Amino acid sequence: MKHPNVWFVTGSSKGLGLALTQKLLAEGCRVAATSRNLDALTTAVGTRETDRFLPLQANLAHEREVETAITSVIAKFGRVDVIVNNAGYGLQGTFESLTDQEIRDHFDINVFSIMNVLRHAIPHLRKAGRGHIFNMSSIGGFSGGYTGWGSYSATKFAVSGLTEALAAEMKPFGVSATVVYPGAFRTSFLTEQSLAVSPNPILAYTEAQASIDRYLEMSGKQQGDPAKAAEVLMRIAADPTPPLHLFLGPDAYKAANEKIKRVLHDLDSNKYLTLSTSFQG
Repeated sequence: MKHPNVWFVTGSSKGLGLALTQKLLAEGCRVAATSRNLDALTTAVGTRETDRFLPLQANLAHEREVETAITSVIAKFGRVDVIVNNAGYGLQGTFESLTDQEIRDHFDINVFSIMNVLRHAIPHLRKAGRGHIFNMSSIGGFSGGYTGWGSYSATKFAVSGLTEALAAEMKPFGVSATVVYPGAFRTSFLTEQSLAVSPNPILAYTEAQASIDRYLEMSGKQQGDPAKAAEVLMRIAADPTPPLHLFLGPDAYKAANEKIKRVLHDLDSNKYLTLSTSFQG
């Protein structure tokens, strides 16, 4: 590849972000990758800074650190072509059990950190007249019927809505945006490194708590292969007509279809009420 794309990947020390970073480097691409811990990042990737790899330590919830990171990418590589907003974490607990601070902290990382990255990366893509943005949502950001995941789904629905609006705004500048809805992938997502659990469960929620416990038992048994997901993202980035919505995994495919059927049912069964709200005459 004579002029490999320059990728900026957040949350790269584990999970899908790590798999993608390693795959990109193996394919000869230039990659800037972020993590809160630089040593953890370089150890996980297996290399320190090279002419094709720029590891960056950044707390993405702090806009000044994000600005510095993007500036460093441009200074080293001269441009940025693909943005992958992958950083985030899970928060489990029934809504009633979660505190205001827990939810605000969750949005800081899962939503506002993405906005920080976009705010400083988009001007470079717009001026270049090219580029691609991947915002990592979740199947829980398309189908929200998972008990104990209310805050997580709320953050991921926000990411999905943001990406849809962003795609429309950036299209005139030759920049594409894709919202990615992964299902369950075999990463560290369901471990204490990536998943926060409410310390104050409410005993009355017996069904919800049972569901939460079942998810914790899934760790290490998920069907999805993060290396294969990384390959899909690379294929989509090279597609001249990339999709706005990208579902990853058979579980995500099934859940999305079930959600669409439920929405169509509600839409059709309430059509008279829906259309009855206009002024008459």
